[in-house]
Amino acid sequence: MNYNRNEKIKQIREKTLIVGVDIAKRKHVARAQDYRGMDAAKALSFENSLEGFEVFWRWIHTLMNEHDKQELIVGIEPTGHYWLNLAYFLKAKAVRVVTVNPMHVKRSKELDDNSPTKNDVKDAKVIAQLVKDGRYSIPTLPEGIYAELREGMKLHERMMEDLVATKAQVHNWLDRYFPEFLTVFKDWEGKAALHLLKQGYLPSDLVSIPTEQLLAEAKQVTKRAIGVSRIEQLKEAARISVGLTVGKEMAKEEIRYLLEKYERIQTRLEELETQLKELVSTVPGAKEMSDIKGVGDMTVVGFFAEVGDLHRYDHPRQLLKLAGLNLRKNESSQHRGKTTISKRGRKKLRALLFRVAMALVANNQAFQTLHQYYRTRAANPLTGKQSLVALCGKLLRIFFVMGRRQVKFSEERMLRDIPHFRELQEAA
Repeated sequence: MNYNRNEKIKQIREKTLIVGVDIAKRKHVARAQDYRGMDAAKALSFENSLEGFEVFWRWIHTLMNEHDKQELIVGIEPTGHYWLNLAYFLKAKAVRVVTVNPMHVKRSKELDDNSPTKNDVKDAKVIAQLVKDGRYSIPTLPEGIYAELREGMKLHERMMEDLVATKAQVHNWLDRYFPEFLTVFKDWEGKAALHLLKQGYLPSDLVSIPTEQLLAEAKQVTKRAIGVSRIEQLKEAARISVGLTVGKEMAKEEIRYLLEKYERIQTRLEELETQLKELVSTVPGAKEMSDIKGVGDMTVVGFFAEVGDLHRYDHPRQLLKLAGLNLRKNESSQHRGKTTISKRGRKKLRALLFRVAMALVANNQAFQTLHQYYRTRAANPLTGKQSLVALCGKLLRIFFVMGRRQVKFSEERMLRDIPHFRELQEAA
């Protein structure tokens, strides 16, 4: 992070061996150099396997002995998920592992040979040079409960995608075979509508089934919101339906399969959320965060899945940069451009914070007041979206304090931190 780059450079000393690794799916390439940028050996290519990692580890030890190095730092360009296996292997051996921005690698590779040529050996050297210059980040490699939360949220996201896709497929089926269904039932996920669909009834079936029989079937799952008039509306919609009348038997099998899949995902999703909520309840500060009006349990789960242990951070600015919420100025000489957020951090964390900021503005009096102040203040008033982004940063700072100190959220104290409101309170 830029504000402590000097500290990063100080960690690269005469006795430090700097290793840059270009990551690929099957084979990685490593280059080693000293604190001045001089190569320590020829490039090493090694497999993405335990045997390959051991070869890499022995190579490092040989170089440290040959060049009388006592410290080691390994820089990696994070490529997809392929870098994680090596990173955890090195972390288990207490090696300092850092990451460099792929964009920095791309922009720096022409400095030595004035050529945009790309190859693994060249990239590994560029990575090592960026580490030497302090242009690296310390990755979040969660362990224990934080690793469980991160993997759990990945699975949760995948299930949600499957659920959305399945719902779309059900709508596709309705559009083809019974487009009038949703003129009778506003939502096919309602108990009565879902039960009737699970029976595989097509419009031609519904027309011939007595009203009393359909009503009795619907009453099996719900006692309210369904009556004779609704069933009669359904039968009339079926009578005038323009739905397909071909491939009917397989159409029934299709809707049964889709609804079984829908219910299976729903059940598994609920079970997973219960597990994740139980896990996060043991994390320091999680209960205090979920007690904030407008912040749900799954929001807290997602937050810790992205940031990990808050004791790894020294200042909330680090969280702001991790989320890509740090400000980016556009200034040159007399030009004063628009200030925006960098968006260079974790996209999922930024999206989570923005969603919860909207919920807080809708449900939490303190955040409503602050949102209104940001939008109407005399100096530099913000637009609605800009205000929500500012609230994301405020929430991150609050979460940082609550996680580190396990203190309850105080609406009065939050507003007191804002000079405008402090002056009003003192005047009162």
